Amino acid sequence: MSLVDYSTARQSNGNARASRVLNIQPGLWLAWGVMLLALLAAFAPGLFTHFSPTEGVPGAQRLPPQAAYWLGTDQLGRDLYARIIYGASQSLSAAVAAVAMGLIGGTTLGVLAGAMGGRTENWLMRLVDVLLSIPSLLLSLSILILLGFGTVHAALAVGIASIASFARLARGEVVRVRRSEFVEAAYGSGGSFWRVLWRHILPNSLTAVIAFAALQFGQAILALSTLSFLGYGTPPPTPEWGLLIAEGRNYLATAWWLTTFPGIVVVAVVLAANRISRQLAGGDA
Repeated sequence: MSLVDYSTARQSNGNARASRVLNIQPGLWLAWGVMLLALLAAFAPGLFTHFSPTEGVPGAQRLPPQAAYWLGTDQLGRDLYARIIYGASQSLSAAVAAVAMGLIGGTTLGVLAGAMGGRTENWLMRLVDVLLSIPSLLLSLSILILLGFGTVHAALAVGIASIASFARLARGEVVRVRRSEFVEAAYGSGGSFWRVLWRHILPNSLTAVIAFAALQFGQAILALSTLSFLGYGTPPPTPEWGLLIAEGRNYLATAWWLTTFPGIVVVAVVLAANRISRQLAGGDA
């Protein structure tokens, strides 16, 4: 290939990549933008506001949205925008921990069941079936009552409740890949069980699991917000999205913003996680 042909080929490839980027739907760009802003707020809340999330301003109770307080103030004169921003740290870190626990625990069980088969698969999947027969919120509440209240324990409860879903999906993917011709060829060429598992089965089974983890991130936020709303999360005055909605429900008639804005944030982040999950799963861009 001549230098001119090589340059032309590179330019063509670059144009193709640019075209794929430009063809991404606006909804996906918006989803990534919402998720990045939420994560940035969780790790660097000081970049978004200079107000304290726990200290109120005398005489500023339940002020509506205005120039000084963008989203209004709560019943104690605390800036609602600041409480939402700082609440991202509690809500998102707990959701990440819950998804990580479900991903690691569930994938381990599912991979072992799918790869080993036989009695091991039967016993593990019967356990998974039992866990799946219990509503996830009820299971989370039961675990949380045993462990005690708080954000850490809530994350543990939600994570444990999601293990069965990850295990079922991982097992199905491993069984599908295990029956492929290239896996049989790897065994035929003398590959050991663990070598074939690590080099061939796992890499080709995790795409769907990772996409499901993105979906579960949104579900974890909803579950944790629900537990916090019910009073099982972080105690006041530490802000948490579910707690903010719970605190504002008593003022719906006179201070609608106390529940509306935290609710919008929760819905936006959950929808963003669902949209990103669809992309990772190979759906429409």
